[in-house]
Amino acid sequence: MNGSVTDNPLRTTDSQTWLSVDFDTLEYSEALSLQHALVAARRSGTINRNVLLLLEHPPVFTLGRRGGSENLKVSPEFLEKHEIAVVQIERGGNITYHGPGQLVAYIIFDLNAGRNGVEDFVHRLEEVMLRVSNSWGVTAVRNRRNHGIWVGGHKLGSVGIAIRRGITFHGLALNVDPCLEHFGWINPCGLQNVGVTSIRQEISRPVSMKDIRKAFRGHFSDVFSAELELISRQQLAAHLKRSP
Repeated sequence: MNGSVTDNPLRTTDSQTWLSVDFDTLEYSEALSLQHALVAARRSGTINRNVLLLLEHPPVFTLGRRGGSENLKVSPEFLEKHEIAVVQIERGGNITYHGPGQLVAYIIFDLNAGRNGVEDFVHRLEEVMLRVSNSWGVTAVRNRRNHGIWVGGHKLGSVGIAIRRGITFHGLALNVDPCLEHFGWINPCGLQNVGVTSIRQEISRPVSMKDIRKAFRGHFSDVFSAELELISRQQLAAHLKRSP
């Protein structure tokens, strides 16, 4: 994997080399605006490569196209007290939680360029999470009941995507060591009587998010048959400012 940061890496026709940008913690609204800008840039050709964003969010509940407010178990006053927002977005699926200790990957991917189907794309996102989990000794599986990965009756990772004219955005969330209590305030993904787990919970020892991110990039590169080129968030932001 190429981890170098170059001066002008964005305009290229090499579809097998992705741009990869790491953030620490990013507000949900900021991440959503960035994704919209990247989708537009990918469609216009300003950015001719697929993009992988890795980050964590401050605590937030998001509602997908299927809604999900009916699966929120606590009151607006309760959420206000705990300073957790509820955001309606355009991805598929129902309600979910994002927060510190959960690795979120947003993927700006041109399905048209490689003639990729949505089902295959989702399958590969699940495969990346399965391999990362297995690297820490956690054996997870897919479940036809709901996209993502599971350990028994407990969900370990979720997938929720949106597609705009063949360009994907949103992506996946893998529970590394989040506050699992927050998942108890919802019916995760709209499912009743299911639990949520994390890698930390399954192996009963601390987990390094830095190591998880490194492993994630490696497995992602393998599953998508792509080289990842690391660039800074400042380079990406500067380039988007020049987009029409």
